[in-house]
Amino acid sequence: MNPFGTKSLEWKGDESDDPNNANFKKGNLESRLQEADTERRKAREAAEARDRAAEIAREQRQAKIDFMTNMDDDKPAGSVDEFMFKEGVNDQLKMLDRDLVGLDGVKTRVKEIAALLVLDKMRRKLGFETGVPSLHMSFTGAPGTGKTTVAVRMGQILAKMGYARSGHVVIATRDDLVGQYVGHTAPKTKEMIKKAFGGILLVDEAYYLYNAANDRDYGQESVEILLNIMENNKDDLVVAVAGYKDRMDAFFSYIPGMQSRIGNHIDFPNYKVDELVGIAEVMARDLEYEIDAEAYKTFTEYIKVRMDLPYFSNARTVRNAMDRARMNAAIRTFQRFAIDGENGGNCSIDDLKRIGAQDFQVLLDDVTAEDSDRKIFS
Repeated sequence: MNPFGTKSLEWKGDESDDPNNANFKKGNLESRLQEADTERRKAREAAEARDRAAEIAREQRQAKIDFMTNMDDDKPAGSVDEFMFKEGVNDQLKMLDRDLVGLDGVKTRVKEIAALLVLDKMRRKLGFETGVPSLHMSFTGAPGTGKTTVAVRMGQILAKMGYARSGHVVIATRDDLVGQYVGHTAPKTKEMIKKAFGGILLVDEAYYLYNAANDRDYGQESVEILLNIMENNKDDLVVAVAGYKDRMDAFFSYIPGMQSRIGNHIDFPNYKVDELVGIAEVMARDLEYEIDAEAYKTFTEYIKVRMDLPYFSNARTVRNAMDRARMNAAIRTFQRFAIDGENGGNCSIDDLKRIGAQDFQVLLDDVTAEDSDRKIFS
């Protein structure tokens, strides 16, 4: 019932006869035609952009061919020594020789990688085709064998040669990469990768990322992210995985995609006794201490015994021994001059720099004591 008494406002139930419907339909059709024209225009512009890019690439390629064809065969590319010196690579290799005692095989491998980078840069200067070689690395060996030191030197070499923006090294373990609950692993892994961009991400004891006995372990997600980054971002990040050789071999067998992405495998052997003594000498030199001949004999005896005890860590054990010897020397010197008042309390420069046999004898006594098998040594 229409309260207004007119028929114009009454619902007729069928709008098919409404003359305005044609206008609505016409408007919808025009809108659809405009959208279609826009899509065709975008597709045409995209095709033209691709054609232009392809033409530019062909022109650049032809220009390169012409340059190489017309280039004099005797054109100097520069000497290898010049590039090694100019880019600072030679300095980094010398520092590696100075900082690392022994490890001739490791140093040789690092020099081979450096040689590849230098020659690649020389080729690039002349216009030859070049491609970034696989720089991802695997370091295998026991703790304290110089893996981190080599990673730092490699990062600096890559930065000097322009293969890395900064060459810094970010060290990560499972705790840094793997979360404790669903959705936690990806952000943690990506955050560490973000910190390492432009340098090297060194994943220590990488085999702990994968647990073959638990297919629900969150470490698998971290591994997959690393594999993707190693493949798609290799121009801006070098990934180095490190750990004991037997465990790393097992890890690679479970994750074949990891091994296939790594082009440089470097094995770090355990140090020999004379090399460990040489490391102590380098540490003393860097800290401006002097170790006398008798002290070296006592230290050598200590190392021979310590190598057969648990938790021996090569250069790390030497560093801990040096720290203890320095402390023993400080205690001895303080007792002589501050407590006993020797020489009126005045000590000489030699007293401040000297580490004697008695300072290492304390360490030797500890490892040769009857209860040494029940002690834990650093």
